[in-house]
Amino acid sequence: MSGSSVLRLVRLSTVFVALVACAAVFAAAAAGAAGYVALGDSYSSGVGTNSYTLASGFKRSVYAYPYLYTQQHPGTSLSFVACSGAKTSDVLTTQMPAVTTATTLVTMTVGGNDIGFANLIYQCTLLDCSAALDRTRANLETTLGAPLDNVFTIVKARAAFGATIIVLGYPRVFSTTSCFGTLGISSTERTKANALADALNQVIATHAAADGVTYRSAIGLFTGHAVCSSSPWLNGLNLFNTGESYHPNRSGHSAGYLPLVTAVAG
Repeated sequence: MSGSSVLRLVRLSTVFVALVACAAVFAAAAAGAAGYVALGDSYSSGVGTNSYTLASGFKRSVYAYPYLYTQQHPGTSLSFVACSGAKTSDVLTTQMPAVTTATTLVTMTVGGNDIGFANLIYQCTLLDCSAALDRTRANLETTLGAPLDNVFTIVKARAAFGATIIVLGYPRVFSTTSCFGTLGISSTERTKANALADALNQVIATHAAADGVTYRSAIGLFTGHAVCSSSPWLNGLNLFNTGESYHPNRSGHSAGYLPLVTAVAG
């Protein structure tokens, strides 16, 4: 055998060993528990389900879609850091450390608290909020554009290469009908609140696409299940526990948000 043939054989052997080593690494990763990190605000932590046994101070619920996903996928390792009241700044400073190179799945709802969405709607029960809703909608890009980019790009950079990153949108809270759950909120205010939700979702979707993460709208699945509908997946006004108001209930998580995640992540 010539010297060049021996050298070629050595090179091929080296490549083969490297490929075997890589295959072993990928096999080990596949055999281990999936790294799922649930980031975000109250729509991800489970506010509205009226049970916060996982972490009462953060309003994390076993009825929230991140926990429900793990129940459908045994062996999934969940780092559940979503928290009621979280803004984009909170996701970046207090939740982001949970995302590591072992993270293969990330979900989140984010942006609603930056514009005070739930508080705005609650204020509508007390006074005319039409102007505030219009003003908030006009300033969405200025308020949210850069913060959303920061969240999405940093999550993508910290997670495992090729990780599935799912950003979920917000549903329209109101239907065309009224009931006790819309006490104090006029038809005009309900329409404007839904328009704000649509505009907020559009900003989130636009930045998610630009930053290379997956966005899924909640509008479609929640249609027909708004406050005052015959089968509501969202709570209306709760005078005894206002924090539960205008958030997805248990059905909103199990039949609304969970299918959006499984449609992407499997």
